[in-house]
Amino acid sequence: MQDFDWVITLCGHANETCPFFAGSAKRIHRGFDDPPALARQSGPDADPLVHYRRVRDEIRNFVSTLFRSLQHNP
Repeated sequence: MQDFDWVITLCGHANETCPFFAGSAKRIHRGFDDPPALARQSGPDADPLVHYRRVRDEIRNFVSTLFRSLQHNP
């Protein structure tokens, strides 16, 4: 059996369907918008890459501060 210190989910579906992790694994959920859903809602004339790029940048910012926040959250 593999032990984990942290389980981090980034979308609602992953958070809802994430399996149980035995032991002392701490869970963090940070949900992000779903770019395909946003692109579908934007209409045919909108550039879908705008949504993908925005969410990509939000995830990048979250990940870049993740290690520091985990250190302060033992």
